[in-house]
Amino acid sequence: MPPESSESSPHHWHFFRAGGIDQVKLTNGADLLHLGQLDQKLWMVLSCPTQGLEFDSRTLELIDSDQDGQIRAAELLAAINWASALLRDPDALVRQSPTLPLTAIDDTTPEGEQILRAAQQILANLGKPDAAEIASEDTADTLKIFAQTRFNGDGIIPLDADDDPAITAILADIATCLGTETDLSGKPGIDQTKADLFFTEAQAYADWLLYPTTAPTLLPLAENTAAASAILSEVRSKVDDFFTRCRLAAFDPKAGPALNRQEVDYLALSGQELTTTNPDIAGFPLAEIVAGACLPLKAGVNPAWSSKLAELQTEVVIPLFGKQDAINEAEWGDIKKRFATHEEWLGRKAGLVVEPLGLERIQAILAGNSQETINALLARDRALEPEANAIADIDRLVLYHRDLYTLANNFVSFHGFYTRQSKAVFQAGTLYLDQRHCDLCIRVANPDKHTIMAHLSRTFLAYCDCHRKGSGEQLSILAAFTDGDSDDLMVGRNGIFYDRQGRDWDATITKIVENPISIRQAFWSPYKRVLRWVEEQVAKRAAAADTASHNRLTDTATVVGDSTLTGKPTEVKPKFDVGVVAAIGVAVGGLVAALGAILQAFFGLGIWMPLGLVALMLLISGPSMMIAWLKLRQRNLGPLLNANGWAVNARARINIPFGASLTKVAKLPEGSSRSLEDPFAEPSRFWPKFLTVLTLIMLIIFWLNQSGHLYQLTGFGKPPTPEATTPPATAIK
Repeated sequence: MPPESSESSPHHWHFFRAGGIDQVKLTNGADLLHLGQLDQKLWMVLSCPTQGLEFDSRTLELIDSDQDGQIRAAELLAAINWASALLRDPDALVRQSPTLPLTAIDDTTPEGEQILRAAQQILANLGKPDAAEIASEDTADTLKIFAQTRFNGDGIIPLDADDDPAITAILADIATCLGTETDLSGKPGIDQTKADLFFTEAQAYADWLLYPTTAPTLLPLAENTAAASAILSEVRSKVDDFFTRCRLAAFDPKAGPALNRQEVDYLALSGQELTTTNPDIAGFPLAEIVAGACLPLKAGVNPAWSSKLAELQTEVVIPLFGKQDAINEAEWGDIKKRFATHEEWLGRKAGLVVEPLGLERIQAILAGNSQETINALLARDRALEPEANAIADIDRLVLYHRDLYTLANNFVSFHGFYTRQSKAVFQAGTLYLDQRHCDLCIRVANPDKHTIMAHLSRTFLAYCDCHRKGSGEQLSILAAFTDGDSDDLMVGRNGIFYDRQGRDWDATITKIVENPISIRQAFWSPYKRVLRWVEEQVAKRAAAADTASHNRLTDTATVVGDSTLTGKPTEVKPKFDVGVVAAIGVAVGGLVAALGAILQAFFGLGIWMPLGLVALMLLISGPSMMIAWLKLRQRNLGPLLNANGWAVNARARINIPFGASLTKVAKLPEGSSRSLEDPFAEPSRFWPKFLTVLTLIMLIIFWLNQSGHLYQLTGFGKPPTPEATTPPATAIK
């Protein structure tokens, strides 16, 4: 919710007029402190993204308290209030100094005193104990700050946190089993969670491994039980399969051949190079399936399983039943029953993460007081948490001290942008293209999506893809052209983009949103359109004439060829068509008549002829200029920013004078000298110009003669036609 304004102590605000609206002017720390009293309807922006701005991303992430990627008014106010409470003078925020003097920190409060101590500790850790100020570079690199510290309040202790080699070895064992966390010093370490888990798992593993000593039935073959259990688990499913097949054969003797593999299965193997590791062979039964059969352990067994059955005989059958080469189904059931308790115990196995250390090492660790020692080390580190937080706070304060005023002047108002004293945070750099440079360039993540709203800005926009060949970096921008003309702006045109760091990028226009750029361009646009139309028509006529000429030449050649072959004379058509000549005469006459009417009207103005010329030009260019003027009055920065995720709260106009400051057209420096001699200029030809002027003079003389004006001026030529007079009416008597 917006903060309520204070009625008891109203603050005196200063506003300036820019962009067609009143914007607040932030001049001192008091203005920043009282922003909560300023009605948010008067703010230029209510929300802005944390990405795509020419602003320190660390500062934006700190201000964005809910980490949703947007800076809102409440978050900006909270940042200002927090920073000003830790400074002796809120005006320090307005100075925008890159370094924070230690004397500027208000140590009269517990929070300020702790932050001051943290700043002094940082400078001491960096080898600058006598420094009087701290910079963002000092607080940014925590590895440098905590490089020589074992305890720093982050809840993690490095593996060398204790001088006792035994404790160091145990910390290394914990890291081996559970991995490490990175301490603020940059070293690998462990936290309380890993320490607790290690000792819990170690105790569980030791208890599990020692349990059989209290229950002898878990080890049917004593120390050989583990090996016997391992081979038993490998052959269990296959032996169960054998005895199940034998029982089916006893149930139905006709099933015997089917339970054994068919001859076709062996035929499929006959073409292969067979080994005992062949999976197809391993899929066959262990031995021949016969009702009530015993499982042979040596002779007559599947070659793929012979070694495993031999191990079963050695490790399990002989120790339990003595030397024998086969077992029946009852003996197999007895074997499984004897190992059932052992297998159930194996299923309860615990402490797997510490098992690589071995029982002897685990018992040695559990026998001492290492757990209490490590817990004490972790508690000692956690005790320094307030100091660690204070170090984070000093980093935050240094960034706020440097950046908050800049952000406020791009949020509450667009002071720097409209006064042209500094670039706004949304201005990505400068584009040089078509003998112009454009200062209003904005980063764009998705040009196609951005265009949906950006066209409402009524501004001529050029979207450009920019890349740097050396680094492979790429970005997309839009550039607003607000002065000059658009004749040579087209997709594919290349230019150079300079970002705010001064790096140059190759830029190529990929999309254009057309709108009027200037009234000057609108004035000449009708004539340019007519000229383009004439050029297009001439080109079309020339192409048509060329095609017709080619066709006539081809037809003539064809006729001549045919006459040569047939011996008949070729009919020669007349070169001129009387109808065409007559049409040309009519066209010329009409042109002369039209020109005469225009000249008569023009010369009839007398001394007002210059005004008539101006009126004629306004008649032609006026509509285009009026449309351009209306659209230029509607140019608005808001849609360009809203399409990028901003919440612009006002109509930020870009009028004609301000637009001219955003786009600069090339011009020669003052005091420059210029030579007009061009060694490669096209030669000036006299006769075309002479004939053109002569034709115009003849047309004018022709009209003067026809109208009688020539006779009145010189006494030569055709006299004017006397006007017919109407005789007076005779009175009827």
